[in-house]
Amino acid sequence: MKVKGKITFEYENPEHAKISYNTLKIDNDENYIKSSINNEKTTYELKNPNLGSFLNTADDLIFSEILIEKILDKTEEKK
Repeated sequence: MKVKGKITFEYENPEHAKISYNTLKIDNDENYIKSSINNEKTTYELKNPNLGSFLNTADDLIFSEILIEKILDKTEEKK
């Protein structure tokens, strides 16, 4: 069985999307994640051999995104 899903993050502006995209660019030899960017949105297509691996991959991706959001928010506060 293969488990597939798509996660899209939408940002305030294309610059934040690009920062996040470049930060989360994953060097993935097993092809579990395919990423793309379009203006203020980044999309991640996940594909895993089983549900446990899929959930772990999604959890790691979302946790990393939360950290990036916090950094972007702090950076914006200092401007």
